[in-house]
Amino acid sequence: MPFDGFNDQTLPRRAMQAELLDAETELRLAYAWRDDRDEAALHRLINAYMRLAISMAAKFKRYGAPMGDLIQEAGLGLMKAADKFDPDRGVRFSTYAVWWIKASIQDYVMRNWSMVRTGSTSSQKSLFFNMRRVQARLEREAAAEGRTLERHVMRELIATEVGVPLHDVELMEGRLSGSDFSLNATQSVEDEGREWIDTLEDDSAQASETVQKHKDNDVLRTWLVTALSGLNDRERFIVKERKLRDDPRTLESLGNELGLSKERVRQLEAAAFGKMRKSLESQSREVHHFFA
Repeated sequence: MPFDGFNDQTLPRRAMQAELLDAETELRLAYAWRDDRDEAALHRLINAYMRLAISMAAKFKRYGAPMGDLIQEAGLGLMKAADKFDPDRGVRFSTYAVWWIKASIQDYVMRNWSMVRTGSTSSQKSLFFNMRRVQARLEREAAAEGRTLERHVMRELIATEVGVPLHDVELMEGRLSGSDFSLNATQSVEDEGREWIDTLEDDSAQASETVQKHKDNDVLRTWLVTALSGLNDRERFIVKERKLRDDPRTLESLGNELGLSKERVRQLEAAAFGKMRKSLESQSREVHHFFA
């Protein structure tokens, strides 16, 4: 067990002292665990990213759960991520692990928050973690325009924004309305006017996530360029006109330009996609789904 010998007090400190893995080392450890079930590699991989798990756990302290329990759940999510991670996908482990860590913490909060123990569907979870934030923003925007939103209008706007049925919004509103504070109320006099809304988690992409996403896109772009380079000029032209334009051209229009029948253009397109699929599969067995 990667956390053996650690307690709630020492784990955060030890996590901050853990090594920072470069991409090559991380990949080697991931292969060692996936292919050889090397527990030493798993231990090293988990410990290196426990600081990420603890950082994410801290964002959920406002729900009243003990920090030690949140860290434990974050650690379990991190271990699930390590067990399911496929290093052949060409993405960093941290990018993949974020989803598992967050899901594990959210499930724990949902199970232990008395007001929402009656259910934990995906829509209820989405509402629980986003409803108040969305409502506060809508109220601020309306106030800035000198408007006051009626409750039924507010519910409809929340349902649309979060992407859940209106009935779910009405149910969750009832569960959360018991002893809630106003989100614009100050926490205490010592906080110098800090409002509760200031403690809500920012769901926008963090800098590390944005950088990694750009890297992943660069990798995919490189694979795509390589696959395109394996086509002849006519095949490359057809693929670009059919798949890489904002307004893809029809088989008929391409046939008229190239002096070919519509069916012949379709055959050339299919052949080009077959070549590209083989090229992409040779670079990553996962990427062929992109052209499925």
